[in-house]
Amino acid sequence: MWMQVLELGIVVHSEIIGIALGASEDPSSIKPLVGALTFHQFFEGVGLGGCIPQVRTNNAISSYLIMILFFSLTTPIGIGIGIGISSSYEENSPTALITSGVLDAAAAGILIYMSLVDLLAADFMNPRIQQNAKLQFSAYVSLLVGATCMAIIAKWA
Repeated sequence: MWMQVLELGIVVHSEIIGIALGASEDPSSIKPLVGALTFHQFFEGVGLGGCIPQVRTNNAISSYLIMILFFSLTTPIGIGIGIGISSSYEENSPTALITSGVLDAAAAGILIYMSLVDLLAADFMNPRIQQNAKLQFSAYVSLLVGATCMAIIAKWA
């Protein structure tokens, strides 16, 4: 079940980025969105690719395919929606900002919760890491380096 919630957070997040990219008409805002989209989709795809095989259902193959299709299609569909609404969409209108903010907050909350509670907690509570101080230290350093890199990318994009 937790995997489907993670997938939902990623799908909502990807859809929002796709809509923002499709609705954007200013070249100066498109370049950072393409950069952010590239990093987001790559790292989310790698993370999801590592998690999808952990899904345990009666029909695992169809579940895998559905999850892969959802991840693969949400951003292009979002871009299509963004292009479709670009003539009537005003990026800085209060309605657009509130809607975007609520959807971003929901997606971010789901992703933060899932990453901390279901993904990282399981790794950090692993007996192999718990019993090896060097491994535990390197795991914490890796986590901080990764978070710092993502913060720098977010600041740049």
